[in-house]
Amino acid sequence: MTTVRTRLLASHLTVAAVGVAALVVVGAVVANVSVNRHMGAEHGAMMGGSSARDLLAAALPAALGWGAAAGLAAAAAAALVMSRRIAVPLTAIREATRAIAGGDYSRRVPHPPEEELAALAADVDALATRLADGEARRTRLIDEVAHEMRTPLTTIRGTMEALIDGVEEPSEEAYERVAGEAARLARLAEDLSTLSRAEESTLTLRRGPEDLAALARAAADRLRPQFEHAGVTLDVRTTVAVPVQADRDRIMQVLVNLIGNALAHTPAGGRVVVTAEARGDDAVVEVADDGAGIEAADLERVFDRFYRRPRPDGTAGRGIGLTIARSLARAHGGDVVARSPGAGSGATFSVTLPSVMPA
Repeated sequence: MTTVRTRLLASHLTVAAVGVAALVVVGAVVANVSVNRHMGAEHGAMMGGSSARDLLAAALPAALGWGAAAGLAAAAAAALVMSRRIAVPLTAIREATRAIAGGDYSRRVPHPPEEELAALAADVDALATRLADGEARRTRLIDEVAHEMRTPLTTIRGTMEALIDGVEEPSEEAYERVAGEAARLARLAEDLSTLSRAEESTLTLRRGPEDLAALARAAADRLRPQFEHAGVTLDVRTTVAVPVQADRDRIMQVLVNLIGNALAHTPAGGRVVVTAEARGDDAVVEVADDGAGIEAADLERVFDRFYRRPRPDGTAGRGIGLTIARSLARAHGGDVVARSPGAGSGATFSVTLPSVMPA
């Protein structure tokens, strides 16, 4: 594959060669015609030194003039041809970028033979692909949010209409139903805001020195009453401090989401084990359960927005907790991954953050 630099050098040399060739050829032809004309005027007389000089002086200006004019014309024609070979792919790239800016993300650029222009065309194609993916995600998110809002809004509307029409008597149960659905909408809005800012790297993190093991214990203690109510054993195994630089509230949100997710997919009589430790340059918290497990094909899908796994009690969550957990961990320079031997064999979610070694 050639480069633009090589192409430009070759085009300049080609233009120069064409110009010189035209100058030589046309100059020689004009000089020959001029000499023959003057010799004819001399009627074949013996040519002396002064006559030869006069003849050369008379022929040279015309030869150079016509040769230069022909050389310039030929060089201009060659330059036009060579420049078109570079201008055509640039024009195609410009037209493609205009189409992409106008929303036509399916537009692609033909790759020219020049290495730099081919790389530029590939970058434009990659940009179009990223924009198309972003637009698809935006559309899908709008549909998903609309679907998530429809149920609580329908419940609120139905309850209020029943109260207004007198079909249902005002009661604490009715008000609690409306308040609960309104709270669900508020949580959904807050979760989506957090997720959006985390994915767009606009989330403000108030980092400070924290002990990840202590945060894991605090998150487990916050959910312990729910474990006791569900009949699930919660075992926290942390013995030494695991220092990190993190936003305490955000990492607590990550851990609460993961421990709560483990509770939701572990039946009564099951066990959830939370461990925290330093592994080389990483600080790791693992939340392992012996519950429903995850099929291999779903190990990444569980982090998709609004993806829901079946729960032992048949209920479904909002399907956004794991997405938020991974996004917040990645905003800290870490990650959340899932492992599972398969359905019915439990699952383990690992939070990995950059470790801070104690001074």
